[in-house]
Amino acid sequence: MFIVCGEALMDVFATADTPTGTLMDARIGGSPLNVAIGLARLAQPVAFFGALSAGFLGDRLARALAEEGVSAECVARLDAPTTLGLVGLDARGVPSYAFYGEGCADRLLPLAALESVPAAASALHFGSYAMVVEPVASTQRALVERLLGRVLVAYDPNIRLNVEPDLQRWRDALAWMLPRTHLLKISDEDLGLLYPGQAPEALAAAWLNAGVELVVLTLGGDGATAWTDSVRVDVPGRPVAVIDTVGAGDTFQAALLTWLAEHGRLVPGGLRTLNAAQLGEGLAFSAGAAAITCGRRGADMPRRDELT
Repeated sequence: MFIVCGEALMDVFATADTPTGTLMDARIGGSPLNVAIGLARLAQPVAFFGALSAGFLGDRLARALAEEGVSAECVARLDAPTTLGLVGLDARGVPSYAFYGEGCADRLLPLAALESVPAAASALHFGSYAMVVEPVASTQRALVERLLGRVLVAYDPNIRLNVEPDLQRWRDALAWMLPRTHLLKISDEDLGLLYPGQAPEALAAAWLNAGVELVVLTLGGDGATAWTDSVRVDVPGRPVAVIDTVGAGDTFQAALLTWLAEHGRLVPGGLRTLNAAQLGEGLAFSAGAAAITCGRRGADMPRRDELT
């Protein structure tokens, strides 16, 4: 079973002006929640590890988990609000975010929640701001330490500077995760924020040397590049009429994890021996899934029968 760890929130899109204001469309979101739903839609057993509000928006998020087939057995319900992420889209459908989340439930996951993590966990996924805000970051790190060596660990930094503007905190989180991470997936945008001007090849080599088994760099519409100790693979993007790119990276990650699970690689050490053909197949599968999401409004991930 996958355990996806992090924030669940509401993405709020402005849809139209009214005589007295603006119509808003609130949709379930949060990068880790998207990954969890993406895995469930791709027929993978998955649980969400995070905190939801005890209020009506938390109820809606909990209902979404149930409807999508994501287990809530390690979800904590807290007397705190739900984070709102206001989403603006540019002419290319690329999102920008403004977060309203101080004191909200997703940031307050307590250490006691560790006791709810099922023994059947075989892989952990972490990502986005829950790894850099407290106390949830410390709770997640404690989970990594508890299961280290027994499960595959995947990490996607998914930087949100309007939640935590200090880039050094993001770098510190990445540095802590490197020797504990098997699959590191990072976007070219995030790479440019963290290490401007540095060559991706050199960074990937350093991360592999630190203990990562597979580094994947997503390049938006240009596809993806991946490295192991022995191979490098480049795959092109899939042509698509873009509605927006919300959730595209999360879809890519969910699809890649699914491909690895379906091919028996979901164990520590299972990524090191991927050859170029296998890795190319996994990346192409993931890029195709991400393209489907880009052709839809919001983080609407594909189901398994939509992918060949």
